[in-house]
Amino acid sequence: MGDFGTKPLFSKYLWGIYVLTSIMLMFIWYFQWFIGLTMTVTFIISFYYNIRTERANQLKQVEYIKQLTYRVNKAGEEAFYEMPIGIILYNDSYKVEWVNPYMYQFYDGESIIGKSLETYSDQLIPMIRQDEKEVWFSLNDYTFKARIVPEDNLIYLFDRTEQVEIERLYKNEKVVLANIYLDNYEEISRNMNDNLKSQLNSKVTAVLNSWADDYGFYLKRTSQERFIGVITQEVLQLLEKSKFEILDEVRELVIDKGQRNPVTISIGIGTGNVSLPELAKLAQSSLDLALGRGGDQIAIRDEAGKVRFYGGKTNPMEKRTRVRARVISHALRELVIESDNVIIMGHKAPDMDSLGSTIGVLNIAKSNDIEGYIVFDKNDVTTGVARIMDEIKQEENLWRRFITPEEAEAIVTSRSLIVIVDTHRPALVAHEPLLYQTEYKVVIDHHRRGEDFIQDPTLVYMEPYASSTAELVTELIEYQPKKEKLSTLEATSLLAGIIVDTKSFALRTGSRTFDAASYLRSKGADPILIQHFLKEDLETYVKRSKLIEKSYLHNGALAIAKADEGETYNQILIAQTADILLTMDQVVASFVISKRDDGLISISARSLGDINVQIIMEQLDGGGHLTNAATQLDGVNIDEAEQLLIKSIDEYLEGRKD
Repeated sequence: MGDFGTKPLFSKYLWGIYVLTSIMLMFIWYFQWFIGLTMTVTFIISFYYNIRTERANQLKQVEYIKQLTYRVNKAGEEAFYEMPIGIILYNDSYKVEWVNPYMYQFYDGESIIGKSLETYSDQLIPMIRQDEKEVWFSLNDYTFKARIVPEDNLIYLFDRTEQVEIERLYKNEKVVLANIYLDNYEEISRNMNDNLKSQLNSKVTAVLNSWADDYGFYLKRTSQERFIGVITQEVLQLLEKSKFEILDEVRELVIDKGQRNPVTISIGIGTGNVSLPELAKLAQSSLDLALGRGGDQIAIRDEAGKVRFYGGKTNPMEKRTRVRARVISHALRELVIESDNVIIMGHKAPDMDSLGSTIGVLNIAKSNDIEGYIVFDKNDVTTGVARIMDEIKQEENLWRRFITPEEAEAIVTSRSLIVIVDTHRPALVAHEPLLYQTEYKVVIDHHRRGEDFIQDPTLVYMEPYASSTAELVTELIEYQPKKEKLSTLEATSLLAGIIVDTKSFALRTGSRTFDAASYLRSKGADPILIQHFLKEDLETYVKRSKLIEKSYLHNGALAIAKADEGETYNQILIAQTADILLTMDQVVASFVISKRDDGLISISARSLGDINVQIIMEQLDGGGHLTNAATQLDGVNIDEAEQLLIKSIDEYLEGRKD
């Protein structure tokens, strides 16, 4: 770079000027030697001065380049050895051959040459083998992003500890909104005097404020029944880890010695990377979901729509007012009157409750002089329902209202009213495509609300305290201003739904259950005919007995019955077996596992109320009630289904201990 012998002093352009000047001087010498001499001397002096100046400039440039090269080399060397970036060279055996000094600080100066890359992280070698170019891992208290250059057996490590910490702080400090609602404040305080009401308000407020202080979040009472909480994501994680023990603390409050029902709360929580108005909507929809499932529980919904549940340990308290039933009945009447026709659907493989409820809603349509139809698939019928259908076929006016899914699609219009009874899950309705052919949908159900719900219903009547959907529909019929007389078969169908779902009034019955049954009896419901519907053949009885024979106790009080591989049972028989197991001594919950005719593995679950079988079944993508739930599993065999069930039960029991 500093070789003068290879670098000309002047450019070709400047040399050309000098040559041209020399030729001109020769001509001047020829004509005027004195002037030529003077100009030649001047030219020589100028030429000499230019040579010295150019050489001096070149020397300065060479010196500058030398200094710059030295500084660059020195900076590169210092950066290579001292910059806060880790450099690792490894051999084909994934052992360390060389590291820059930066890496020694993580091992207190100890040499790691010759050691495996696993010394840093057990993720590095698998990632290299998979041709991954980037991997994140933790080393001591640091977090690194590793950039892998496999062709050079080289790894660059970039410290991202601060970035991760900032992200963690950002995530932990994100706002979470909670709507807190006293489920049964009105029912408990109705007969209290002012002094007891004041004690109730004070005790509930004190417990909730203490809870908020313990976890460090803001809580504000907005009305007698409502509170709002402003929480952070970090606090929410702590609350979830505690399984929301506040539910138990509130439930244990005793206001009055004569208090028959516990105080319970429900909490709807909205979380996610969304705006505050969206968080508020998520929190409210979560609260609606928790209340729709019977209350005394927490529902947490994020921006993706995923929901997590906690609590739900108690049976929902029966409401003591018929105001809601009257309001719903009148609202349903208005929707019926405004519709072109009413199309009624229960769930697939309808039971007594589903069929009886559809017949009851059909009566409401007739009461308002609107054409009503029941969607019915004759190939999807169980034994008990088949007997009712044989009776229905004898009544021409009723039988002609039963139509196939194809016939329903032919008559549905944009102004048709679709009424769904005894289910709220789109996948379970008799014919799901009908849900998307009209804007007007009504849901009437007694099951606890699940995450999967019919989209944009016009009216929802869900009361988990009710014994059956038939009970709810009977009340709606009672409040219709213009009543179509119930036939004996219609009243009997509704009463059959109540009897089957309550196990002959033994489970989930309240005062309104008997009121509804009394009303239907007064309209001609025939209990003897119901007994005929519920009769079973000897073969079914024997099959159920064989299934019961294979039962065993898990954890001392949970009965589990499992069919043999290759055996199939229908859903009704599986459910009946679970009901019978529950009547056995010391059994507090029962579970029956069997393969169905359609190839799915079915699990029916029952309990006396101490065990929430709904939560257990929801872990297996099922659902139902606190005391009555089920699920269907695909892609597993009987033994695998049993292991999944036991795992779900154990997780539930472990959560109760926590």
